[in-house]
Parts: sequence; structure tokens; C-alpha cells
Amino acid sequence: MDKKTISRDGTSIAYESTGQGPAVILVSGAMSTGGTVAPLAVPLSDRFRVVVYDRRGRGESGDAAPYAVEREVEDLAALIEAVGGEAALYGVSSGGALALEAAASGLPVRQVAVYEVPFAVYEGGAKERAEYTERLTAALADGRRGDAVVLFLRLTGLAEEMIQGARQSPMWPGMETIAPSLAYDNAVMGDGLVPRARLASIGVPVLSVAGSESPPWMREAAQAVAETVPGGTYRSLPGQTHMVEPDVLAPVLVEFFGG
Repeated sequence: MDKKTISRDGTSIAYESTGQGPAVILVSGAMSTGGTVAPLAVPLSDRFRVVVYDRRGRGESGDAAPYAVEREVEDLAALIEAVGGEAALYGVSSGGALALEAAASGLPVRQVAVYEVPFAVYEGGAKERAEYTERLTAALADGRRGDAVVLFLRLTGLAEEMIQGARQSPMWPGMETIAPSLAYDNAVMGDGLVPRARLASIGVPVLSVAGSESPPWMREAAQAVAETVPGGTYRSLPGQTHMVEPDVLAPVLVEFFGG
């Protein structure tokens, strides 16, 4: 990241931008940095000024206690100001929840696109989120970062043998490094349910996208977002899962952001 902006609470937020045109800010999800969404910036930069940033508490950005979702909204406000005072937002997974909250908070956002925000639409979803929150809070309070990562991977439905394989992989130390930020994404997700009243207050166009090969509940959640936002639209990408391919997603975003 070659640039820095200062958020309202004094936290330094690292970012970089490529291309020229209307600004589009990419918001990463849990257990990720700006580098995770950077491949998407390449096909978008032909039409837009694409901004990739490290959310607070990860990568090259700073952090400050106590955490609140409002601080991350202020981080986006600082980024928008730094790139000209207006931007569109794209958020993936829990980063999509943050992008939607930023729009609902009244930031100068033109449009919002989100990919598979994992809101629960199934019975027991709120209970599952509450149990995860309790266990995650305890693990982080005890300094058990590896256990916190395992809790998150289990929440995503990853098989136990794959989790154990991840623990032995070279990427595991990096995952433990940003494990405290799992609490941030958990806070962004609220009680885990679709925040219908909050979404209904969004006054800009919203595109909610899901992959046709993702679990049914995830596709239903994406549809619920589109149906709840007054200016919402739903798109399904054939053959895609939660790990969406940038070259498949990019044309859909170019069409939406360019409209």
C-alpha cells in the first residue's frame, strides 16, 4: 500500500489506487486484507479508479481501541474524501455488510455492490451467531488466536480435516496475526440476521450477487438483501461459489457501476 489516510479517530488507513475514472472502493471480508480483493481491481481499472485498502487491524493499517462498527464507517468516509468526495462501494462477504452499513449511514456513496453477505435466513441462525460470538470473545480474551481462527473456519462450514490441514500450512501464522479482526467482522454482522430496517433506509442502488453453486441459504440471503433495499437488484453468477472468480464478477460490476 503506497498511500495513507487518517480516519476520524486518528487511525492510519493504508490504501492504493489504480486506473482513472469514478472511484470504486473494494471492501474485503473476514480473515483478509486488501490484497485479497486486489485481483478484482485489475479488470475494473480500465473504467474506474479502483481503491484497495487494508481495513483497520490488519495489513498495513493501524488500529485503536475500543472497536466499533462506526469507526470502520469513518474509515470509509476518510477514504472517500481522499479520492474525491464520492465513491461506489463493493464488499465481499462480511465486507459487504460493512459497505451496506456505510450506505445506510449516509456516506456520499453512488452505488453499492455486494457479493454473498452471509446473513442468516434459516431457523437458528441468530442462535448460531450468538454462540459463535461468545466463544470467539472468550478465545480472543484468552489470547487463543489459533482457536479463534478455528471457530471462524467452522462457522464457514469448512471440514475438520481441512481445518487441521490449514493449521499445518505456511499461511497459518498470518491468519493468527489478524485473528483479532474476526471480532470486527462479527460486530459488522450484528445478530447475523438480515438487517431489514437498516437496509430499507438505503437510498442508493444496490446490486446483490451470489454464485449459482453456493449453498442455497447464501443465495437466499443475497436475494433478501436485494428485495429489502428499495433500489435493490439481484444477480446470480453461473458456476460460481463464495470464492468468486474476478474475471467473471468484473463485467457485472462494470455494467452496474457504469450505469
